[in-house]
Amino acid sequence: MQKTARPASMMDETSDEPPTSAVLLDNCHFSQVIFNNVEKFYVPGGDVICYYTLTHNIVPRGKDWVGIFRVGWKTTREYYTFMWAPLPSDVHGDTAVQQQIQFKAYYLPKDDEYYQFCYIDQDGMVRGASVPFQFRAETEDDILVVTTQGEVEEIELQNKNLLKENEELQATCASLQKQNTELQEELKKTQKLQNGLESLRSSTEKLELELNSLKKENKHLKELDECREAELHQFKEQIQNVTSEKVNLETRLKTALDHMDQLQSQVLNYEKDMDNLVRMDHDKTEQLESLKEENRQLRMTVTQQQQNRDLMKELEEQRRLFQMLQAKKNESDEEKQKLREENDTLLRHLSQTRDVSSFSAASQAQAPVSAPEGGCLVFGNPYYAAEANLESKAARTDSIRKCPMCDDIFPEDIEASDYEAHVHSHLLECPLCNETFEKSNQQVFDDHIFCHDLE
Repeated sequence: MQKTARPASMMDETSDEPPTSAVLLDNCHFSQVIFNNVEKFYVPGGDVICYYTLTHNIVPRGKDWVGIFRVGWKTTREYYTFMWAPLPSDVHGDTAVQQQIQFKAYYLPKDDEYYQFCYIDQDGMVRGASVPFQFRAETEDDILVVTTQGEVEEIELQNKNLLKENEELQATCASLQKQNTELQEELKKTQKLQNGLESLRSSTEKLELELNSLKKENKHLKELDECREAELHQFKEQIQNVTSEKVNLETRLKTALDHMDQLQSQVLNYEKDMDNLVRMDHDKTEQLESLKEENRQLRMTVTQQQQNRDLMKELEEQRRLFQMLQAKKNESDEEKQKLREENDTLLRHLSQTRDVSSFSAASQAQAPVSAPEGGCLVFGNPYYAAEANLESKAARTDSIRKCPMCDDIFPEDIEASDYEAHVHSHLLECPLCNETFEKSNQQVFDDHIFCHDLE
């Protein structure tokens, strides 16, 4: 349904749309606001004044409004036009309050459909509705009384003409006047009856609308009753299920209590066992402390043994080097002895030849020969070369670098870092105390780490 523009008086109060809702008619309350003096129809082109009564069952609020709805509407969003409902002076009074709102003709419907007034609160809920009405012009049925009055005047005119034309018939005229009076009385009675009939028709239409509304409410109540009966049946089933579940739970609770008693007895036994275990743990702790002490002493012993092994190995290496040097010294001694014997032989031979060759002796006396290096011997000192050779060998022996772990010999020009890296490759270092072990003693190293774990 297309909504019309809002009246100026309404625009002055607020520019918001009226509060509506998608609630269906079955959930509305139509008896809290009563509409009074609602016409059967309103003539188009004129303003319409809506009269209504606020009962004590409703508390009016600032955004309540009165709308005109086409008959057959479903939700409060289908209004044609609306006006904000004015607040009464006593909002919280306990008595009914008469109110009225004027709808301007410009905003009223232009068709001849049936419409009705509805009072909507600021929550969008319907609190009252009027009987249907139309916007249309008067018809001949509506001016039936005027037409009948014209006929009466025509009869009176005829009667006057008859009185003038036939004065002689006065008695008849009186009779006719009497009849006319009776007809007027009957006409008045007819008018009263017609007015009563119109009111009865209006009342009947209102009653029919109320009857239809009551039928709808009755149907809705029956549906609600059926739903509630179904819910009641469902609740009964749920109660039965809950009852059976309660019995099961009671049984399970009893079983759980029995099991709890068993568990409590087991807990008592466990506590006794725990006390025994605590005592055993205390004894084991004392044993562990003694083992730690023994392990510390053992570690000290192992360390001393390792140091002793290192010293023994170094001593063995020095001994082996000494043996090598001793063997070389023996060889040099034997060579020196041979040289001494050769020197003695040469000296004897020299003394023998000195007496035979005097010229040679005199020549030697006049022009002495310069002594050779290594002594005053004619053929030089045979021990000088041997001693130099021995000293060079000893120097080379002192400059040799030998691995104390694998007996590998390195040249004298090897870098110190390379030599140390080679030696450390044979060792295992403890990450806790930085003590070193040979890789061949892996078991000793593992025992050492284990001793740290015990600490």
